[in-house]
Parts: sequence; structure tokens; C-alpha cells
Amino acid sequence: MSYDIENIKSEFAEHVKTLQNLISDELKRIDTKINLNEDIWERNDHAGNPGGGGITRAFEGEIIENAGVNTSLVFGEVDPKFAANIGGDNNQMWATGISLIIHPTNPRVPTTHANFRMIQAGSKIWFGGGADLTPYFPHEEDFEYFHKVWKDACEPYGYWDDWKNRCDKYFVNKHRADEMRGVGGFFYDHFFSGDPEKDLAMFKEISSNFIKSYFPLVEKRMNEAFDDEDVDFQLHRRGRYVEFNLLHDRGTHFGLKSNGRTDSILISLPKRVKFTYRYEPTKPEHKKMMAYYYPKDWV
Repeated sequence: MSYDIENIKSEFAEHVKTLQNLISDELKRIDTKINLNEDIWERNDHAGNPGGGGITRAFEGEIIENAGVNTSLVFGEVDPKFAANIGGDNNQMWATGISLIIHPTNPRVPTTHANFRMIQAGSKIWFGGGADLTPYFPHEEDFEYFHKVWKDACEPYGYWDDWKNRCDKYFVNKHRADEMRGVGGFFYDHFFSGDPEKDLAMFKEISSNFIKSYFPLVEKRMNEAFDDEDVDFQLHRRGRYVEFNLLHDRGTHFGLKSNGRTDSILISLPKRVKFTYRYEPTKPEHKKMMAYYYPKDWV
């Protein structure tokens, strides 16, 4: 099969920048008091040579407590052990993608995370990514809506069931009796069909559904009333979010080990978080939520 891999890489890199701009615009539209701290950064590769960089956008506002919408394009030499660990066949790597996390202020509004990336490690090429939802209040219709948007996007390609199950198994705090950090979504990694042009078109189309999947939920819930107990539950669940991101998340480890920008990688962490020894929720709605942090077919 003949294809121009450099053009495919360039097109995917431009696509994630377009997504970054569209999602940034939505955050500004929904939260008119939001502040943006944009950081355009560069990195060196393992040998000390220029190795690309990225655009980090850190948001803080009234409706959106904190969010990060980041793109990066990195390349060059990596540590041979790291190259072998990610499945490369030499110590050269190229990677681009978008990674985002949105932590709203109101605990009636769920947190969300998504990323879409393309990687070339030596001669091997693959795509990875997905999106998931972390709610703090039992609005089942919201969970169903989020999953339906992504199912409608993925199912025509025949991967929804597999990617949904992968998500349920990946975003899990295994050290807490396999409790999920949220209610799932979809997740894929090391995906390559053998036809990168076909894969590029598929992932451009799928990833373009993010705004539709999430922002209607923000607008639906952002003005709902909440109390101190709701905030307390939200902050404790954010603690579980932090545990996953620091202990288990491969994207966090990938970024740090590939000499990425540390603050850009850790922007996924919430602004406020809480830990209490052997915490147990007391409000009925929060107790109900605890049963949802395990795999379930929402659509």
C-alpha cells in the first residue's frame, strides 16, 4: 500500500490544533469571566537536540474552576528503554495530539477528559485516545447522553463495544478494589489498521464530536443549586481522580518520560481536592453515585 506518511502526520497535527481552538472558544463562550494563560513551549530530545514543543492553554474561571486544553508535537531521540517500553523498534519518536481536562466549579456538572494522538516510534505508527466522564451527581440521563454521542460516532466503524470495554478497564483505581474514576466513555491505544489514510479520516471524524458530547451538559447543569455536602463529595472524588492520574495514567508517564513540559502534563489535576482517612459519603445522592463507578452499559 502506498501512502505519504508525512502528509498524514501533518494533517493530524493541524486537526488537533483546530480542535484546540474550537474547544477553547467554547470555554470562553460558556464562561465569560474565564482567564486564559497560554504557554508556547519547546523541548529538547534525549540527545539534547531541538525536539518540538507544544501549546498549553490553562483556563480558570467562574463556571470552569480550572481546565487545560493542550496540543503538542514532539520528535527526536528518546531513551532506548523508553522506546522499547512504548513498542518502538528504534530510539526515534514522533508524536502529536491534543489532551484536555475540564473541572467545572458546580458539582452538579461532571468533569471530563479527552485526548487524541498519533505516534510514530521507529517504523511503527499508531493512534490512541478517547473520552470519559467523571460525574459527582446521579444524573443518569447525562451519562446516557454522553455515551450515546460517542457510540453514534464510533459504532459505524465497528469499534464501540471494544473501545467502551477498554475504557471501563483502563480508567480504574486498581488499588481501590477496581473502582472506576468515573462512568467511562471510550478508549483505544496502539490502533493501526494498516491504512493510515483511512485511520486519519476516522479519527478526525470521531474526535470532532467532543464539543457535542460535553458542553450541552455544562449548560444544562451549571446554574443548578448545590450545597456544602455536594462540594465535599466532589472534592473527595477529585482526590480519586488525582490518584489515578499520578499512579496509573500512561499518558502522564509518557509525557514525563519523553521530556515533556511537566506543568503541561500535570494540568490535568484539579485546583481543589480533598482527602479524609476512610472517607464515606453520607448524602443519599452521593451514596447512589458510588454504585455507578463500576462498568455499566449506559446505552
